[in-house]
Amino acid sequence: MVMGAVLPRWNAGRGNEYLAIALVSSAHFVNHFQNLVLPPLFPLLRTTLGVDFIKLGLALTVANIVSVVAQLPVGLLVDRLGSRLMLMLGLLVSALALISFGLAPAYPRLLLATMLLGLANAVFHPADYALLSARIAPPRVGRAFSIHTFSGFLGSAIAPVTILALAAIGGLKLAVLAAGSLALIAVLPLLLVRGVDNRPAEPVGDKPHPPSRRRPASIFTPTILGLTGFFALLSLSGSGISNFSVAALTSGFSTPATTASLALTLYLAMQALGVLAGGFIADKTRRHADVAAVGYAVNAGIVLTIGLAGLGAAPLIAAMGAAGLLAGLIMPSRDMLVRAAAPPGAMGRTFGIVTSGFNIGGMVGPLMFGFILDRGAPHWVFGASVIVMLLVAAAAFFGDRRASSRRAAAPVEAAN
Repeated sequence: MVMGAVLPRWNAGRGNEYLAIALVSSAHFVNHFQNLVLPPLFPLLRTTLGVDFIKLGLALTVANIVSVVAQLPVGLLVDRLGSRLMLMLGLLVSALALISFGLAPAYPRLLLATMLLGLANAVFHPADYALLSARIAPPRVGRAFSIHTFSGFLGSAIAPVTILALAAIGGLKLAVLAAGSLALIAVLPLLLVRGVDNRPAEPVGDKPHPPSRRRPASIFTPTILGLTGFFALLSLSGSGISNFSVAALTSGFSTPATTASLALTLYLAMQALGVLAGGFIADKTRRHADVAAVGYAVNAGIVLTIGLAGLGAAPLIAAMGAAGLLAGLIMPSRDMLVRAAAPPGAMGRTFGIVTSGFNIGGMVGPLMFGFILDRGAPHWVFGASVIVMLLVAAAAFFGDRRASSRRAAAPVEAAN
């Protein structure tokens, strides 16, 4: 009763915005944390389940496939049922996945758990972005997006060390059960809070409006499909640096493993800080495509230098930090492009289909960069990343110009 009396006070002004950001960011933190629960445990899982690494990798592939397939239907449910309900369901499904596996570890249960985690993962981007777009005032949306993204980075950053520490203390079961229980904790504030959703509440005393008979706006527009490919390229370019740069540096340039690992750590840390700074940039300009294009063009030059010059320890670490900062700065502007392209009432579906590009890139990237390393061409980990970054820059620049031309032509066609 006390909680119910206090929470309605948040339903006005900035307080409601802060609450929306806190709810979305905590859910996003848990989502990213849970996505990195299983990989650090692979050595333990290999022994406990009696399977090889190929089968463990297959489990992660299953999660990505399910997430890609589920993104659009889940986005539709977000638009119809609301972000708050879908976030609660996503957290409950992910809790069920990990807790059921933790109670009785077995390979079939692992596959089922990763399927459920993939389904739950499909919820968060459509629900998060739809809720923030609806509840945050336009001058502050970019910063809200940046805090949301930063919370995901934070979850990814602390997951491996936390899970390994729990496994060292209490074994595999404790680590997995604790990770599943974290989602149950995140559900509680969403369950208690009212009036924070992606659908505006009906004013008190107003009669409900009859349901619209208009067909829902199509999200399969050239702009949105182009943004889906854009996100896939973004994921692909990041995959090379995040997952394979250490191997490429050590094998291609004889860089000490400690130096390569430190460079990657700084890249990831600066990327997270860049996301926060990028939110202010996204709120100060409407030229989000230009921000993305220029940022990735400059970043391509930095990564090309790393791949060609054979930098010493200090220049390498500085260059990787600069690349990470630029990669983070671009992310809020990237998200604002999707928000601008979404038809009215279709924010969840739009982010659902566009962010499926992340999973597509996540499936292609490891295969592509693994093939490059297996062929004895570690320098091309950076070379391929540069090519993809230039494609991203070109897609942002020319795609926005075409979209602007179509928007300018639309009023003329309507008048005729």
